[in-house]
Formats: sequence, C-alpha cells, structure tokens
Amino acid sequence: MSLHSSLKTKSGALRQHRNVLTRAERIEKLSELERFNGGDDSPLGLVKVGHRKPKTGKKKVKKTEGDDE
Repeated sequence: MSLHSSLKTKSGALRQHRNVLTRAERIEKLSELERFNGGDDSPLGLVKVGHRKPKTGKKKVKKTEGDDE
C-alpha cells in the first residue's frame, strides 16, 4: 500500500525554523533576560517572546594588493 502524498514529510522538516516556542523554551529565554523567576513567577500565562531567525549575509570578499580585478 502506498502513502498518500499529503502525509509524507519533507527531508529536513524537523530542523526547520519554528516561530512558536514551547513553554520550556520561553521560560529559558525569559530566565536569560531576567524576566522570569522560577520560585516567584507562574509558568502559566507567560508573556510573548520574540524568536527571530537571524538572516545570514553575504561574506565580503577581501581584495589583496596583487589582484587587479
């Protein structure tokens, strides 16, 4: 029996960037920013945490003195 095309996963789908963080990831990020204290704050109703994927820029080519191009 074959697998329907809508049920197939793409290669690398699990390594893609996710916009939504899990509760544990949000607590970790807020702890780094010192906006969450595990003993005092509730893990429910956490504030939103921005999670942006950094854009990669092109590397600049260094020209040496010997190049005439």
